[in-house]
Amino acid sequence: MTAGPEAGQTLCDILLEAGVAPEWMRAYGEVPRALFLPEVMWPFDDGRDLVISRTDTPEEWRRWADADVPITTQWDDGDHTGTAVGELRTSSGSMPSLVFAMFADLSVSDGMRVLEIGTGTGWCAALLSARLGERNVVSVELDAAVAARARKALDAAGWRPEVVTGDGLLGWPERAPYDRILVTVSVREVPRAWIDQAKPGAVIVMPWGTRYSHQDAIVRLVVADDGTASGRFTRLARFMQIRSQRLEVRHGDYIDGDDWPDDTRRSVPTLSASSLMPPGVEFALGLLVPDCTHVSGHDTDGTPGVWLYGLTDRSWAAVFFYGEDGHSASQVYQGGPRSLWDEVEAAYLWWVDQGRPGHGEFGLTVTADGQQAWLREKRQSVEAVWKKP
Repeated sequence: MTAGPEAGQTLCDILLEAGVAPEWMRAYGEVPRALFLPEVMWPFDDGRDLVISRTDTPEEWRRWADADVPITTQWDDGDHTGTAVGELRTSSGSMPSLVFAMFADLSVSDGMRVLEIGTGTGWCAALLSARLGERNVVSVELDAAVAARARKALDAAGWRPEVVTGDGLLGWPERAPYDRILVTVSVREVPRAWIDQAKPGAVIVMPWGTRYSHQDAIVRLVVADDGTASGRFTRLARFMQIRSQRLEVRHGDYIDGDDWPDDTRRSVPTLSASSLMPPGVEFALGLLVPDCTHVSGHDTDGTPGVWLYGLTDRSWAAVFFYGEDGHSASQVYQGGPRSLWDEVEAAYLWWVDQGRPGHGEFGLTVTADGQQAWLREKRQSVEAVWKKP
């Protein structure tokens, strides 16, 4: 049996130490998280998924329900059965301290109407209802089973915001316009519907990321009178991706067989494995190397490596790091029209030359023509200040 979270500090203590506003602390007092968690749940702690059953270990279950950790509540889009860990996390209760940090970004006031995208357990919808009144809250959930469980939990807890089963990317025009929109699933492309359904001056808070990785950042967008929305990234996070924007890449579509193709380009990397590890680096590289995804891992002999795949052509790259600083022993293999690893190295050097900007120095603007990341006060697009090789 797992030891459980550290004793002596409740979730309430953690939230108070984090500086959660009194209005939200009152809402938290009215809406215990445990009311929205299932009999069997999978807390994620210290890099591993635990299996906790309220029937088998009720005290352990209560400790984890009151812990500041994300808790998986569904695997594999509902196809998972049993209590063992599944393959893909597809619904969860988010880390409470992150939930309240996003509430702070949302900057709500009494009487505001809020649209939530991604109902999940229903806890956020209940907190918003306690803060703003349930008549001002509508939440959209794609998964019918998840939505049904959320409605049941909300009803049992005494809260009845409108919970809609539908595609969150379409928003919910029946209750528009909204003063605030809270998104609890990660997106790669911001849908126009959210901006169209928001009032001028409305705030949209969401996890956003690039195709390069699973690293997200929370962005706080403010909707302008002209229908654009713009704002800075506030913190790094990891969220489940909205289902229709998930990416599946098969290695066999790029390299046929186990040998390197005859036209493979070979070189020696100028970067070490450790230089790519900080989360801020991964986020910045994702902004600078478009239409590319990457996977980090180890070769069959345990050698750390990175695989890169182009998303608009069949470009690929594989990098193996033999020794932390032994670049001469490390190897790069590349194929296809683009030299993806060369682009990564150039992007890294640009990032260093710019003073290693953190996520908070980047922002995002969404217009009718699409979305564009930018850097610092001048709000120059990343593409305008950096030219890839």
